[in-house]
Amino acid sequence: MASRREGSAMAIGTPHPRRQIHTRQIIGRGYVRDDGLFDIEADLIDHKPFVYEDRERGEMQPGAPIHQMRVRVTVDNDLVVRDIECEMPDVPFDHCHGALGSAPSLVSTSVGPGWRRAVDERMRGRKGCTHLRELLYCVGTVAFQTISPYREQFMSELGSPKSGKDGLPFFIDQCFSWSVDSPVVRKYFPIYFQGKDD
Repeated sequence: MASRREGSAMAIGTPHPRRQIHTRQIIGRGYVRDDGLFDIEADLIDHKPFVYEDRERGEMQPGAPIHQMRVRVTVDNDLVVRDIECEMPDVPFDHCHGALGSAPSLVSTSVGPGWRRAVDERMRGRKGCTHLRELLYCVGTVAFQTISPYREQFMSELGSPKSGKDGLPFFIDQCFSWSVDSPVVRKYFPIYFQGKDD
């Protein structure tokens, strides 16, 4: 058994007897392009571990993709969407492909704060696809994980991406460890620290 660091949370317990009925895989990747832009790609695949009867496609074998979708969102240093491409190799209905038409409306929006809202405004309900929206939500977090560390390591003159008028880096106050009263912020971003000193 792998060792766990002291103070870490309790592990998930042994499950009750069960059988798996669904798998969803989402994989995100971030690339820096030769022209200085960033490509953020994400794939979604749903499949079952048993023979599945699909309404339009008939009998689906175990592991056959029920949904398979891919997106590529190209963004600049300011996290602004310059281009977006989507494809749906496997979907339950041919009609699903019509949902791709709303994706280009995200060009010129930002994958920064408000990205999920922008995706919802343009692709929610009848205008889009639930699975494609979920994949695009993932793009936002992958973009941050790609661009912020890259800028910090290789483009220090740009600084970290900012989140708004207050100038705070986008990650400050967005999770437990990066809260303004956290010892992590006190150590690495003391200018933003608002907690009590020991």
